[in-house]
Amino acid sequence: MSSMKLKEGDIATDFALKDKDAILHSLKNINSDFVVVYFYPKDNTPGCTVEAQMFSKEFPSFVKLNTVVLGISGGNEASKAKFCNAHKLRILLLSDTDLKVAKAYGAHGQKLFMGRKYFGITRTTFVLDKNHKILKIFDKVKPDTHAQEVLKFIEGVKK
Repeated sequence: MSSMKLKEGDIATDFALKDKDAILHSLKNINSDFVVVYFYPKDNTPGCTVEAQMFSKEFPSFVKLNTVVLGISGGNEASKAKFCNAHKLRILLLSDTDLKVAKAYGAHGQKLFMGRKYFGITRTTFVLDKNHKILKIFDKVKPDTHAQEVLKFIEGVKK
């Protein structure tokens, strides 16, 4: 996987990552009209929990639009299972333990929290079409309204 930052219009980099049940998921095996790939910093943290709950709440609307939603962050399968079970999440969360996928998508970089600089996953979302071409990149994400923002974008494209 390259470390170049992907842009709108690019074909998304394929990946193979495990979910909470250790089932491997690959982008190339997804056949839907749209794929939402959203990167989030960490399981069971306040902002990430709200974002995952909002995507789960909108899950039926995404299904109606033939859209698969994939949440990706570090942490292993056990962490994903605990997160999904604790918050009754309906979306597919994938484990990027070595952060290779986040780095390949340009969703990993320097962050600042309480005056401390560190590297980690940045809250970034990619909306892909059925050929996995990147239609839209959201990099200024508000966890509580982001799922609706993505849904509205896909509805607009579908018209």
